[in-house]
Amino acid sequence: MTYAFKSVATPVGRLKLAATDAALAAILWENDDPKRVRLASLVEDAFHPVLLETERQLAEYFAGARKTFDLPLEFSGTSFQKQVWSELLKIPFGQTRTYSEIAVAIGRPSACRAVGAANGKNPISIVAPCHRVIGKGGSLTGFAGGLAAKEYLLGIEKI
Repeated sequence: MTYAFKSVATPVGRLKLAATDAALAAILWENDDPKRVRLASLVEDAFHPVLLETERQLAEYFAGARKTFDLPLEFSGTSFQKQVWSELLKIPFGQTRTYSEIAVAIGRPSACRAVGAANGKNPISIVAPCHRVIGKGGSLTGFAGGLAAKEYLLGIEKI
């Protein structure tokens, strides 16, 4: 499969947006590990409608004018990963969840570490808000975009 991509400047650095013909497939960080989210062939397309809409909605989010995203999404991963990523989409703007809370929510209360691993492989950062997942006691834990970016995103949401 070939994905269209577009790079955009944001307050948390350059992001690479990738999409299928009909849906957003990834938001990758500037220094993302290429093994974290594997995409087949990428072709630059600055005018791809899904990418343009994603760019617009991200700009609104960073400006404080958007609290939810309304984009078609296409996650690529295992069924467990997709279950975790689907749960991320349920975390409201301005709230956080712990890894254990996500594990309980998906019916796998002993799978905290697996939830953490799936969270770390989330291909659609920000829109599927993996930054809203924190450690026990409120600690900021690993984040593909770096802890400074995670802290910035949580700051936008006043958490």
